[in-house]
Amino acid sequence: MTPQNAPGNRWSDLDRPPLNATALRRALLRPEGLWTSFDLVSAIGSTNTDLANRAASLSGEGAVLVAEEQTAGRGRLDRVWSAPPRSGIFLSVLLRPGPEVPVERWGWLPLLAGVAAATGLSSSAGVDTSLKWPNDLLVTVNGEERKVGGILAERAGDDAVVIGIGINVTLRQDELPVPTAASLALANAITTDRDPLLRAVLRSLEHWYTQWRTAQGDPRLSRLQEAYAAGCATLGRTVRVQLPGDRSLTGEAVALDGDGRLVLALADGERRPISAGDIVHLRPAG
Repeated sequence: MTPQNAPGNRWSDLDRPPLNATALRRALLRPEGLWTSFDLVSAIGSTNTDLANRAASLSGEGAVLVAEEQTAGRGRLDRVWSAPPRSGIFLSVLLRPGPEVPVERWGWLPLLAGVAAATGLSSSAGVDTSLKWPNDLLVTVNGEERKVGGILAERAGDDAVVIGIGINVTLRQDELPVPTAASLALANAITTDRDPLLRAVLRSLEHWYTQWRTAQGDPRLSRLQEAYAAGCATLGRTVRVQLPGDRSLTGEAVALDGDGRLVLALADGERRPISAGDIVHLRPAG
């Protein structure tokens, strides 16, 4: 018999029940829908790495991979993402935007995933979720903005992108990896049931991706640029951008341009667009 405190035992933490794969497949996999497969594993190194490695063997798009625990989860620039088993949502999806969406517009996909996750969580968890450019999800805990989740988008071959989304759901204060982290539970979510939260995020992602792809990736026509700007906590603030080579820029974040770059108004009057691929850190100035 499995010891009650073993990580693989569904009864090891009664506050963190396992996801219901059967019910999730029934709710998400529809004949005309985006999602074509749903795999749930108890533990994995990284959902992004696993799905990217399998991308060439998968036809079409819409594969969803969810893990109850990640042992080698990664964020942007290979930063570590760790959390206790069943304490969050750890998922990756495989997308193939196709030739109708120019490759130069694929850079909007991580921002699209941010909008989808934020809107899905705001409606299902009842927690106001905002975006820190380029890839963080923020909530407010005791009057302080903290990171509750993150996005990681990676190319998988010439025609595919794997998007990973990690969200802290039930982490307690003493389980947070850093003081600036948070969880939906600490932000007083109306529910921490991961099944409806996961459904809401994936349905929101399907909505925004379909709208964006129908508009051939045009961020204005799909209203993605407008939605991101409306939910972006970075805009209107003075920030310090750390660049490679120990260089930095300080300015007011005033806009998001058509390529998804953050536009900084510098002290000398110059407006400088910053690409997500160019930065090491972005923090409030001072």
